[in-house]
Amino acid sequence: MRQRQRRTFARLLGSLVLVAGAGLTSVGASAAPAAGAPRPLGQIVPAPASVSAGGTAYTIAAATPIRVSGGSPEAQRIGDYLAGVLRPSTGYALPVTAAAGDDGIRLLLGADDDALGDEGYRLTSRGGSLTIAANEPAGLFHGVQTLRQLLPANVEKRTKQSGPWKVAGGTVTDFPRYAYRGAMIDVSRHFFTVDQVERYIDQLALYKINELHLHLSDDQGWRIAVDSWPRLAPYGGQTQVGGAKGGFYTKDDYKAILAHASSRYMEVVPEIDTPGHINAALASYAELNCNGVAPPLYTGTKVGFSSLCVPKDVTYRFFDDVVREIAALTPGRYVHIGGDEAQSTSKEDYETFMDRAQPVVGKYGKTVMAWHQIVEADPVEGAVAQYWGTLGNEAEVAAAARAGTRLVMSPANRAYLDMKYDAKSPLGTNWAGYVEVDKSYQWDPDTFVEGVPAEAVLGVEAPIWSETLSTSAQIEYMAFPRLQGIAEIGWSPASTHDWASYKVRLAQQGPRMAALGIAYYRSPLVPWV
Repeated sequence: MRQRQRRTFARLLGSLVLVAGAGLTSVGASAAPAAGAPRPLGQIVPAPASVSAGGTAYTIAAATPIRVSGGSPEAQRIGDYLAGVLRPSTGYALPVTAAAGDDGIRLLLGADDDALGDEGYRLTSRGGSLTIAANEPAGLFHGVQTLRQLLPANVEKRTKQSGPWKVAGGTVTDFPRYAYRGAMIDVSRHFFTVDQVERYIDQLALYKINELHLHLSDDQGWRIAVDSWPRLAPYGGQTQVGGAKGGFYTKDDYKAILAHASSRYMEVVPEIDTPGHINAALASYAELNCNGVAPPLYTGTKVGFSSLCVPKDVTYRFFDDVVREIAALTPGRYVHIGGDEAQSTSKEDYETFMDRAQPVVGKYGKTVMAWHQIVEADPVEGAVAQYWGTLGNEAEVAAAARAGTRLVMSPANRAYLDMKYDAKSPLGTNWAGYVEVDKSYQWDPDTFVEGVPAEAVLGVEAPIWSETLSTSAQIEYMAFPRLQGIAEIGWSPASTHDWASYKVRLAQQGPRMAALGIAYYRSPLVPWV
């Protein structure tokens, strides 16, 4: 109910968004505030729902405390997180205390404001204090990300920097447009360690992403330990694209990723791709193949050649075991079962498999998520289809949406972060075309697919596939700065979406990304600071 209220309120708010003085739409706006001056409250990414600027700036000083709602472990933890960001660069003690007071940085839970929903916040900056108030901890955490962006970029550095550490006076009232704002990382084509995934989580959190989709299996590698099928990960995960050594997550590794994501108020969506993209499992267990012969491990990049053996009962024992174990580990709502590019599965077999597989997910208390090809079968009630097309004219997707299937929008020619920026890009692929920063920003999830009712759109997701990417620096180069655009599309009111003003705000993220060590692409379309 709250999410519906937020989206309705966001649309009504469109004409009321304060842009003058907030730095949201002025094409000629300065790319950075004058030395020592605070950043205008609206010059952040994603753009806030509304800004009321004015009054005395707040300055973080040596004696500043961080005050948290008394008795709230979540507020205490968020206060500790904020202190961990600010202490190295400011050099200040910034004690986190539950003691009441009207001064300092105040993190308050229990705002009792329906307009904010579960993820919104209100940030109020004035001479004597800076207060972030929210209904729920997730909103408080998102408000802290806004505070980070309102401070000079050097606040992100891990060594002492010179201030001043000022936040402009006024109020930011903010809440998301969509409930689902995701990013996917493909750890199957190339394997990424727990530390690498956690690094990406931290980068995503700054831009209020709340869903981490982990692509845990594919032809090139099985990346999660399954006790009931013990050969899957050690054998099926031993290689990757190009033939280099692969890897996999133990259950403790996976729990570590889950815990880190949870600490950043991010839900993890595990994906086991079926019935295609399954060669790593077929190579691990001969009985999963219709002919009973295990194929060799695969290190190439072609798709569509593998399939589970739909007529065999062992296929469903396998699927049930995998889903059961992963669901037991995962506190999130969704299990993603893939379903795309199943060219080696006949239409009849595809429908049969989906009819038998989807109830298994529900049996273990999870909601089915799958790529949008699931609409070619019969999506169960409540299923979420992830759209990755490029045309927006898929009548069957629109029909499924009108019948109740919810959509997460990831059009490949807008949201796929592994697409080349242009013909000179050294990384990525271009099967969906070249996707510069402006193209990834200039689209609307509510209208991209013709005939889809806006209320069927659950949100957006930015996938990054790793056929050509094997290091964190390469992931970052392809993700940033396009990720920020997808994050803004997911969070900000549609009325704020304007490339001319956005590119100025995005340019100001350059020094912040540099301070964080993010190896971003310096698009020539952005007037970088």
